[in-house]
Amino acid sequence: MKVYQTSDIRNIALMGGSGSGKTTLSESMAFAGGHINRRGEVEKQSTVSDYKEVEHAQGNSVFTSLLYTEFNNKKINILDTPGGDDFIGSIIAPIKIADTGVLVLNCQNGIEIGAEIGWRVANEEKKPVVILASHLDHEHVNFEKTIDEAKDLLSSKVTIVQYPINQGIDFNAVIDVIKMKMIKWDENTPEGQILDIPAEEMDKAEEMRSALIEMAAESDEALMEIFFENDGLTEEQLMDGLKKGLLSRELFPVFCSSAKKNYGVNRLLEFITNVAPSPDMMPATKTTDDKEVACDSSAPTSVLFFKTTNETHVGEVLFFKVMSGKLTENQDLVNQTRGAKERVSQILAVQGKKKDKVSEMYAGDLGATVKLKETKFGDTLSEKSAAIKFPKVIFPAPKFWTAIKAESESDEEKLAVILNKYHEEDPTFTVEYSKELKQVIVRGQGEYHINTVKWHLDNLYKIPVTFMPSKIPYRETITKAAKSMYRHKKQSGGAGQFGEVHMAVEPYVEGKEPTTVFKLKDGELVVNIRDTQEYELEWGGKFIFHNCIVGGSIDKNYMPGIVKGINEKLERSPLTKSYVRDVRVFIFDGKMHPVDSNELSFKLAGRNAFDIAFKEAGPKIMEPVYNIDVIVPGDFMGDVMSDLQGRRAIILGMSSEGRYERLKAKVPLAELNRYSTALSSMTSGRATYTMEFDDYAQVPPDVQDKLIKELAEDDEE
Repeated sequence: MKVYQTSDIRNIALMGGSGSGKTTLSESMAFAGGHINRRGEVEKQSTVSDYKEVEHAQGNSVFTSLLYTEFNNKKINILDTPGGDDFIGSIIAPIKIADTGVLVLNCQNGIEIGAEIGWRVANEEKKPVVILASHLDHEHVNFEKTIDEAKDLLSSKVTIVQYPINQGIDFNAVIDVIKMKMIKWDENTPEGQILDIPAEEMDKAEEMRSALIEMAAESDEALMEIFFENDGLTEEQLMDGLKKGLLSRELFPVFCSSAKKNYGVNRLLEFITNVAPSPDMMPATKTTDDKEVACDSSAPTSVLFFKTTNETHVGEVLFFKVMSGKLTENQDLVNQTRGAKERVSQILAVQGKKKDKVSEMYAGDLGATVKLKETKFGDTLSEKSAAIKFPKVIFPAPKFWTAIKAESESDEEKLAVILNKYHEEDPTFTVEYSKELKQVIVRGQGEYHINTVKWHLDNLYKIPVTFMPSKIPYRETITKAAKSMYRHKKQSGGAGQFGEVHMAVEPYVEGKEPTTVFKLKDGELVVNIRDTQEYELEWGGKFIFHNCIVGGSIDKNYMPGIVKGINEKLERSPLTKSYVRDVRVFIFDGKMHPVDSNELSFKLAGRNAFDIAFKEAGPKIMEPVYNIDVIVPGDFMGDVMSDLQGRRAIILGMSSEGRYERLKAKVPLAELNRYSTALSSMTSGRATYTMEFDDYAQVPPDVQDKLIKELAEDDEE
C-alpha cells in the first residue's frame, strides 16, 4: 500500500458503549475507502475488526482492533475500542495513542456508561472529540434527548453540525449546517445526494448554523473579532474556526449516521480528513526525563508499543505508533526500557486480522511487527543516539479478584504460562502466587473481565479451572505485655537437646521507647536491654528483638537460633496462620546445658515461648483496609452510600463533579469482594471506582470472634 507522510495521516479512536455501533462504523469506514468489497456484520461474525473467537462468542468487542481506510488521499488509522468498564485497559491506551476520539452515541439509549468512560479518558488526555449520533434508523431513537444529555453530562460545547429530519425506521436524510445543504441517502448512493434544504427546515438550519459559527469564532480571538465586526464568518473562516475549536476542545461537533446502512459515513470521513488534526498538529509528547518529542518525520526514530496480542499461526504481534522519525524495514533500534538491541525486520499495515507488509512508516503512523526478542507492551524503541523513552501507560488498579486452580495438577504449569501471557496482552489483568495464602490470585477490572479469561482457558486452551474465593491476607499483632517460659528438652540414645528461654513481649509502636519495667499480673519484671536488633518485615510492620541476658544464662551464640524460631511463628500466627507484625520481644533469662544445648534447641524453645507469650498478650487480628474513590451519578448516591456503610466503610468525604458525585471512603478488603459487580448492578453500570491499599487496622471484636470460629471449622474439615 501507499506510504503516507505525517501530515496525511489521521488517527482516530472509536469510543462508546457496547452495542453503540463502533465496530459497524469501522467496517463502513473500511468499505468507504475500498479496502473491503462488502461490509461484514457483527451478528454474522464477519467484520474486519472483531475477529477474535471470544468476540464472536460474546457478540461484542473485547480487545482494541486496529484497521485503516484511505479517503481524500489521507490514511485514517482506526482504533475500535471495547465499550465496558471491565476492559478499561483497551480504552485508555488507544485514546492515548490516537489524535482524535470519535464518540459513538446510541440514540436509542442516550449516554451509556461506555460513552462516559471514553469521554472521561479523552478528557484526561485532552484529546479532540467528534460525536456521532448512531442508530438513527431505529424505531425508538431520540436524537434531541441524546444531544441534550450529551450537553448536560459531557459538555455544554457539544455542537450540532448535522441533524436528522426523519429519524426512525425511515431515516435517510440530514441537514448539514456546515454545507447548508440536505444530504439524502439510499442504497445506491452511500455518499449521499446533496440537495437544497426544504423550506420548512430553513429557519431551524439557519439557527443551528448561527450557533455553530458562534462556537467556531470562540475558538480564536481573531475570529471572534471578525465575527463581531461582520456579524458572521465566511466559509473559509468557519472551517478555520472548526479546526481550531476541535483541536483546542472548544467545540465537539455532532454528526449523524446509520452505519449499518452506510448512511453518513462518507461525510464523517470527509470531515475527519479536512478538519481533524494530523499527528504533527498535536502537542509534543513528553519523555520519562520530561523532554518533549514532536511528531516530526525528520527527527530521530522513536516507536512506542501500545498493544500486544498472540495470534494463531503468527505468534506474538506487537502494535506501535511511530512517535518521531521514520521507521524502515530491518532497522536496528534500542529498547530503551530494557536496554536491548532490536531489529524491526517487518513493518505491517494492519487491517484487523489481515496484515500487509510495507517498507516504511513515517512519524504518526500506526502499525505492527512480529518476532521481537525483548520488546513488550509499553516499551519504547529508538535510535541509540537519541535514547528516547516514553512513560508507560498507567492503568487503574484491579477491582475484582479471585483464586484460580487447575482442576488437574498436570495442568498447573501450563496454566501459569497462559495466565502470564494473558497479562502481557492485557496489563489490567494480573496474576500472582501468594505464598502467604497458598493460592494463585488473578485480578481484573470486573467479573466479566475475569470470565473472559476463563472463556479462553475453557475454549482455546482446554484447561478446566475452578474459581474460588480469595483468602484475605490478615495480619496479627498484640495489644498488651506478657511473659512466658519454655524449656525444650529431648533425650535420645546419643546427644540430647536442651534449651530454656524466658521471654517478654509487648506491642511495637512507632516512636515509643521499649518498656524496661513490666507490670504483669504475677508481679513486676525489670529488664536491662543489652542489644537490640530491628527487622523490617517484608509483609509490613516491624519485629524488634532485645537481648536482655545478664550473667550469661544463654550464650550469645544461641540468640540467632531464638530469632529463627520467633520468625517461624511470625510467618504463621497462632490465630489465623497469617503473618505477625509490630511486636517487641525481650529475652531476659534462660538456661543451657554444657553438652545438649545447640542452636536447634534454642530455636525450638524460642518458637514455643513466643507462641505462649503471644496468646497471653491480647492478640488481635488486623485486616487490610483500602481507600476507594467512587464516581457515581447523583441519582444513585444514596444507594451507594448505604451499601458502603453496610460494608463497614468509613466515609472520608464527598464532592460534586457536574452531575456526578465523588465519594471517598476506607473499606476493609474483606467487604470488597465482588463490589464491582454490586456497584454496577446498583447503578445500572453508570458508576465506576478505583481502589488503593491504605493500611492494616484491627478488626472489631465481633468480626474477630467470627473469623476465629470459621478458621477453627476449616481446620476441623
